Amino acid sequence: MTTKTIHEAALAEVKELAENSAEFVIKPLYYGYGNTLGNSLRRVLLSSVKGAAITAFSVEGVSHEYTTIPGVREDVVDIMLNLKNIRFKCHTDAPVEVSLEMKGVDQSEKDGDKRVVAGDIKLPSEVEISNPNQTICHIDDPNYVLKMHFIVESGRGYLTIERASEERVHSDMIAVDAVFTPVLRVRYKVENTRVGQDTNLQQLTLTIDTDGTITPREAFEEAAAILVNQFTALAGGKSVESSPAPGSSKDEDDAGLMLPIEELELSARTANALLNNDIRTIRDLVTLSETDMKDLKGFGQKALDEVKEKLTELNI
Repeated sequence: MTTKTIHEAALAEVKELAENSAEFVIKPLYYGYGNTLGNSLRRVLLSSVKGAAITAFSVEGVSHEYTTIPGVREDVVDIMLNLKNIRFKCHTDAPVEVSLEMKGVDQSEKDGDKRVVAGDIKLPSEVEISNPNQTICHIDDPNYVLKMHFIVESGRGYLTIERASEERVHSDMIAVDAVFTPVLRVRYKVENTRVGQDTNLQQLTLTIDTDGTITPREAFEEAAAILVNQFTALAGGKSVESSPAPGSSKDEDDAGLMLPIEELELSARTANALLNNDIRTIRDLVTLSETDMKDLKGFGQKALDEVKEKLTELNI
């Protein structure tokens, strides 16, 4: 049984829209492949790209989340929601414990509450925060000292609060349901396109927004690799012969190489020297090395330079 040859699309263009946003153009695609690839990549980008998040935390003097903290404007539930918005980049797969200690503002020096932000967390070298200005809470008592501990973990997708509670590193900490994915938004658009005379083709444009802990390109490549690994496992080791994309197929390249030598518009002396040595097509010519050409009868250095110049002009 002969396996049908398929064509491969290519990543034609990557356009940076903003610091953490980029647009990827994939073309040419056979009709219907735009939605197939677009939907698959979008689902994997939003659910399976590796990220990091807080999975548990503790506040000194607080035993559970359904309470208030004397000296802090927000209650524990509000603090928990703010913690879920902190974007981490973790360089290890092991859980990392980090801490924060902050005192209220001395009213004699400055009016207002003390704003505690993500940048106030003391971080080891293996953990980074991409949004250090994210608010955690406000201390409204100048004498209160807020002491917090956090567990930061790497993962994929979504961790429910039930699982987070079961897998807590410290049982006395408050579990947090975590969204690990560093991809904030994915949009895709499928349009008709053409290559030469072939008009029944599509173009996929994928727009990816991330949280800053990973670049859109890194997210795109990881999602594509996840799909490749999954489908490779399903294929059971079977491979399918592939050929270049529509409009730039191997057949067209072969047709170009089969053109007669006269199509190069060489000088009569050089063309005749090639024909006399039975070099009749461009394919016959490009299979020869520079040394082989020098050994041809009646073919000198001047003819060699002329041929090299013509081939360079034609990107051959």
